[in-house]
Amino acid sequence: MRVITGSCRGRRLKTPAGDDVRPTTDNVKEAVFNIIASDVEGRRVLDLFAGTGQLGIEALSRGAREAVFVDSSPASLKIVRENLQLCSMEAQVVRSDAIAYLKHCAPFDLIFVDPPYASGLYEKVLECINLFDILSEGGIIIVEADRDCALPELSPPYRRLREYRYGKVKICTYTKESAV
Repeated sequence: MRVITGSCRGRRLKTPAGDDVRPTTDNVKEAVFNIIASDVEGRRVLDLFAGTGQLGIEALSRGAREAVFVDSSPASLKIVRENLQLCSMEAQVVRSDAIAYLKHCAPFDLIFVDPPYASGLYEKVLECINLFDILSEGGIIIVEADRDCALPELSPPYRRLREYRYGKVKICTYTKESAV
């Protein structure tokens, strides 16, 4: 697992031993960043269910202004901190349940949602983002899920943009439209 491009291009990131964390493959990560290529620089990013932190770190490497990494696992957060240090980056790292965090956070421009596939958290997390309105206008939510997972529609001003399939993985994008 490595940083694909930007200021930390080629930097190898640490991954935890075992199967507790399922890092996004480099191919899927590259596809995700191709989808949002022009929507990273200067953005405030949330890496929810951070795992290794690779999505937020990739965003920072590509010019994101700020990133917040949220995970409930102390072991995952230790890896995130180590990976940030490997890349000489600073960011906020928060130990929290995702739903609890979403209830009190400030808005973000780009939100990565990648919970454990069998957790059943997709709908709850997306509902919370919608309910607490934490995506900025024109912002993007990127959801990584199992290919067969049914992801919900959201109520306006949020809407689903597109779904992409990469082998056993599905990437779904959502946005918040302008009120005008």
